[in-house]
Amino acid sequence: MRIDEILTRKADSAEPVFSFEFFPPKTPDGVANLWEAVEELRNLHPDYVSVTYGAGGGTREGTLEISSRLKNELGIETMAHLSCVGETAEGIEEMLRRIEGGGIENVFALRGDPPKGEAHFVQPEGGFSSATELAGFAQSRFEFALGGSCFPEVHPEAESAEADLDYLKTKVDAGARFLITQLFFDNQVYFDFVEAVRGRGIDVPVIAGVLPILGLGQVRRFCANCDANLPQRLVEQMEALGGDPAAEAEFGIAYAARQCEELLAGGAPGIHFYTVNRAGPTRAVLSALRAARSWEQAPAPA
Repeated sequence: MRIDEILTRKADSAEPVFSFEFFPPKTPDGVANLWEAVEELRNLHPDYVSVTYGAGGGTREGTLEISSRLKNELGIETMAHLSCVGETAEGIEEMLRRIEGGGIENVFALRGDPPKGEAHFVQPEGGFSSATELAGFAQSRFEFALGGSCFPEVHPEAESAEADLDYLKTKVDAGARFLITQLFFDNQVYFDFVEAVRGRGIDVPVIAGVLPILGLGQVRRFCANCDANLPQRLVEQMEALGGDPAAEAEFGIAYAARQCEELLAGGAPGIHFYTVNRAGPTRAVLSALRAARSWEQAPAPA
């Protein structure tokens, strides 16, 4: 089923959408961890899951294989990520046909990060320069439900917040039917961003991307990689735990649960969990959310 249709159906019933992101592992142990996490999390009946696409297409075959298995063997609605990095237009079209042939109806269109060791994105010869071009290409040839990324704290390469919003509008105009945010830890950033997005005439759903923290070191690395802000008050509370891994993990679950409750009560249409192929934290947070049902406090849509 198309994710845009899932979002519409859930909005009509005043229920949020919950989804998980997985990444293709590169080692046998990683593969085992992935499918163990999938088996545990599938029991929570996500509305859909997504599978990332490595820089430079480094895990493209893994993306296709995992997406197909999730959809066709396990019956989980799936979205395959696809990026422009290192791909020609012909290569992109081939990937889209293979995704379509696997019965997958949803694609997350990304420009993509440069391969490890390279500081800047370089447009491949015969390829695309942006997610907008990729979305427009896919929209003109296929019937996928296209998703796009967005950055509540501004894309690190954008000249300004205004320029970032202007570009986001081109992505939606090119065919993106829903947006998923980069991770963030200050909910006011999300609410202010959605208000600014609506002011630009962008009316597609903006799903909140949330990372349940596993540890202080982990979250610092994630934030450094994607230029997300780590609030000082959060850092101080984690540092007060004295480096205890179990306490940090418990704190991360509690913080994510509180964060998601506030987002859903404030009207977010759904939560996309960055699972890092770990089931425990996401399972705990989502179970707590479904028990509390904070979205029932959400204001009526305008």
